[in-house]
Amino acid sequence: MSSRNLKKILLFGVLIWLIPFVVSFFIFPLRSSSRPLFESIMPVILTLAVAFFTVRYLSKISRDFVKEGILIGIVWLVTSLVIDLILFIPESPMQMTLSDYMVDIAITYLIILIIPVCSGYLMKKTCNN
Repeated sequence: MSSRNLKKILLFGVLIWLIPFVVSFFIFPLRSSSRPLFESIMPVILTLAVAFFTVRYLSKISRDFVKEGILIGIVWLVTSLVIDLILFIPESPMQMTLSDYMVDIAITYLIILIIPVCSGYLMKKTCNN
């Protein structure tokens, strides 16, 4: 993997974190008035962001789809977790306990790993046929 690819992977990882974060600011009033709707919208936004950047990344490579899918999934997942831990765990307006964070946000982040890995397997299968 080249340093250019690593920069691209990291940039995409930050954008995958940033897009849902920005959307959450616009729809944050729903969190109090209609919590189930808010909690339904956020994973959809995350899924769209991950799917978009997965396609952008994997469509530019010609081999090792599964390996690349695993790599980007792990890097993107770790990127989101690290940014969140910086923002949510210490004393801040967005502070929450680690257990609250795990239940409210971290489980949803499995989407970030699942989509690229599954996409890599699908691309491998498609290219082998």
